[in-house]
Amino acid sequence: MTNSGSGAQYYWCVRHHRVEDNSDSCPAEYKLGPYASVQEAERALEQVRERNEKWDEEDARWSGKDK
Repeated sequence: MTNSGSGAQYYWCVRHHRVEDNSDSCPAEYKLGPYASVQEAERALEQVRERNEKWDEEDARWSGKDK
């Protein structure tokens, strides 16, 4: 898959552990995205981890349980 600038959207499939595009995509319940490029979609799980860590830190500060 390549990003040819055609406005294609890419998704990370948590079922198949691969990047999928609009023409070859699982149902919404199995995918993260859309992303503008294959590279962004490949980083989907890393972005999820980073956001979860940030939100956990914010929750801990809000509740007074920060480290």
